[in-house]
Amino acid sequence: MRTAGSPKSLEKRRLGAIALCEGGMSQVAVAKKLGVNDRTVRDWVSIFRREGLGGLAAKPVPGRPPKLKAAQCKSLVKILDKGAVACGYQTNLWTCPRVAKVVQKRFGVAYHVDHVGRLLRALGFTPQKPERVARERDEAAITRWIRRDWPRLKKKPGA
Repeated sequence: MRTAGSPKSLEKRRLGAIALCEGGMSQVAVAKKLGVNDRTVRDWVSIFRREGLGGLAAKPVPGRPPKLKAAQCKSLVKILDKGAVACGYQTNLWTCPRVAKVVQKRFGVAYHVDHVGRLLRALGFTPQKPERVARERDEAAITRWIRRDWPRLKKKPGA
């Protein structure tokens, strides 16, 4: 499992370990000081002796490059901010299948519906559930009841 931290901070830790070892500190003491396994420090020293400082340098993180470019992501955020109605949907609710269709239509990039949630979180969106409202709910009747009947039923403050 990869250690938490940015590649640059991990590189800095490796170079610091080498500096401590070169300064005369034992590898076991360096490992304890940095909170890593002593085998890890031995590996770093071995790489340093074979390849020099370049062997300990931060390397690009492997993985598939993103399908959407940064400019496309910014454009997608603007589209999502306008709302689903602006994209032709009847309600203003963004669902993962809807977002996947918009991305496919606008950018020509196909995303699996299960991955769209990860994409949205990466763009700063959080999942929202629409508030459930009864279809029979009559706002005008509720307002009338609160104005007329509620004051009559409410307990009066004591004298």
